[in-house]
Order: sequence, then structure tokens, then C-alpha cells
Amino acid sequence: MKSLDKLIVIGDRVLIQQGTAAMKTKSGLFLPAGYQEKEEVQSGYIIKCGPGYALPNMDVDESWNPKDKEPKYMPLQVQPGDLAIFMQKGAIEIKYEGEKYFIVPQSAILLVERDDF
Repeated sequence: MKSLDKLIVIGDRVLIQQGTAAMKTKSGLFLPAGYQEKEEVQSGYIIKCGPGYALPNMDVDESWNPKDKEPKYMPLQVQPGDLAIFMQKGAIEIKYEGEKYFIVPQSAILLVERDDF
């Protein structure tokens, strides 16, 4: 993860590094032969996550309330290190320092595999 610390993921998006074309994950999740050939569904490991969904400010606008409040977010379900199976249609492919990554909204992620369960 060379200089990925410079990248800041926004909102409900995640940064995913494309995984290898393995047919079966470490825990035994079977990935059918056509899933990567069709490129409708991709898999990869989540590298970074955004803060989540922005929540509206529900405070009453009164003169005694401070105006410079920090925004509040509903956190994402996914986390760095998860293996994500996601829809290619909702992803944006980028290249950063010679590596291929996807920027994916959480809504395009179909499922994740997490090792710490």
C-alpha cells in the first residue's frame, strides 16, 4: 500500500484492489467459472473505506447552538480487509501508481467475506 495514505475515500464508497482469479476463497466460498469472464461481478479486497452515509443535521437552528458542528455519518457495514464481491456496473476503475483499483459504492457490493468471525 505504497502511498495510499494520501487517498481519502469519500462518503459511502470503498477502495477495492482487484483480487486474483481464484475459483475458491480461503474459507471455501466457491466462485463459478463465468463470474469473472462476464465481468458483471468482480471480487477484490477492500483497502480503504469512506466515513459512511452522511446524516442530516436534525438540530434546531437556535441562536445558542454552535454553527460549526462536525458532520455525522452512519458507518458502513464493510471494513478494510474484507473480500468483496461487487457489481462491476456500479464501480469506477482507476489506476494509481501502476496498480488497478475500483471505487465502489457500498450499494454495489453484493457480499463480503470476513476472516474474523
